[in-house]
Amino acid sequence: MKTFIRVVELWLPDMMRERLVFGGGVYDGFTEFRKVSEAMSFGFDDGLPGKAWASRHPIILTEFANSYFRRTEAAQAAGLTCGVALPVFAGEFLMGVLVLFCGDDENHVGAIELWHNDPKVAYEMKLVDGYYGSADMFEFNARHTKFPPGYGLPGRTWKAKMPLLIKDLHDSKRFLRWQQATEIGINLGIGIPYDRGTDEAWVVTFLSALNTPIARRFEIWTPNAAGDALVFQIGHCDSGADLDASYASKQIVKGEGSIGRAWRSGIPVVIDDDGAADTSVAAVSARASGVRASVILPVLKDGRMKAAVAWYL
Repeated sequence: MKTFIRVVELWLPDMMRERLVFGGGVYDGFTEFRKVSEAMSFGFDDGLPGKAWASRHPIILTEFANSYFRRTEAAQAAGLTCGVALPVFAGEFLMGVLVLFCGDDENHVGAIELWHNDPKVAYEMKLVDGYYGSADMFEFNARHTKFPPGYGLPGRTWKAKMPLLIKDLHDSKRFLRWQQATEIGINLGIGIPYDRGTDEAWVVTFLSALNTPIARRFEIWTPNAAGDALVFQIGHCDSGADLDASYASKQIVKGEGSIGRAWRSGIPVVIDDDGAADTSVAAVSARASGVRASVILPVLKDGRMKAAVAWYL
């Protein structure tokens, strides 16, 4: 089974914080594209990672040709058709940029969406851009839909100011597009808020389909009341693993495993193997379900961890 996300890259500030350099990635079968990426770096406002650095919010680029994207030929040769850049800031300082690439084929269904609200312009949140694979009608409807705070996955994430995951969308009236989603096999949604320290709000949503899931497993971890450990909040695994039971009474401390590393450093973590050296409860459980690569995105507010969003490919 192919995942909707085909390639993940991590770009990190260099020692002088003047350029973004390659920090690793997941390139299952995309060896030539990896070689091109490893040799590159990006300045401020340069290429897709640099644009996310400059804008201080996520960017979705659905057309590489005739754009600022600098690896168009290599991406087209690899069959990659969309890039999503997710910057992580601690206050005014960039910690890193995750870049996700999607592929394209006849049965490639799912969505990655970027929603935005400027209170000086409107009350609702509207779509900035999105990538939907072959789900053309779902895309059309999304581009003509707006969400007030607290409604739909974008609006609920906006109001909560925390990552949210909604499972079994066909049974969930909290997802306002559930009927359209069900028709094309989308069964899970996750929303991630982005705080730029202004009145404007940004939300990225991932909508995962049964046959081409965004990832094979999602988890959200948050600090406990004492602030000395992360505890499991919600998750989903395509293997059917009961994550609530696996993580009952379990916790992750700073520096423990890939999730603990992301908490301690504030930097995204990308693991392109089974993470056998990681003995944290999350890594052990993920390996048992058969996943190989993992991505940890820290969600920060004023330089402090609000949540860690983990997905496994």
